[in-house]
Amino acid sequence: MKTNMEEIDQLIKDTLTQEEAKFYDDLDEQNAFEMIIGLFKGKNKWIMYMMNFMTLVFFVLFIYCVVQFFDAETTKELLKWGIGSLVFLFGVSMLKIFAWMQMDKNAILREMKRLELQVSSLSGKLSE
Repeated sequence: MKTNMEEIDQLIKDTLTQEEAKFYDDLDEQNAFEMIIGLFKGKNKWIMYMMNFMTLVFFVLFIYCVVQFFDAETTKELLKWGIGSLVFLFGVSMLKIFAWMQMDKNAILREMKRLELQVSSLSGKLSE
């Protein structure tokens, strides 16, 4: 199957101009590290910086609540610090889920661009 995909990719590259072929190569699949770096590019990179800062703040507050939880002596304090730690842990989790959803969105957009380029290449080949 992989050789079949490589043959299809080569056929597509043969029909593209040199500039389009370079763009097509840039749309290739990315590993996890490249996808994480890709979150900090584009128009919304400031949101990702803010989200990572807030994740760090929530994590520090989570650790603080856990430490206070183990130092608490009354049931009321245990509940207060336990609920606080859960809230901040949920906050960290939600921010991480948001980041993973952004990575998935970027991967889908990259595949859509590849499809658009393939359709454009095919339509140009058919009109000749």
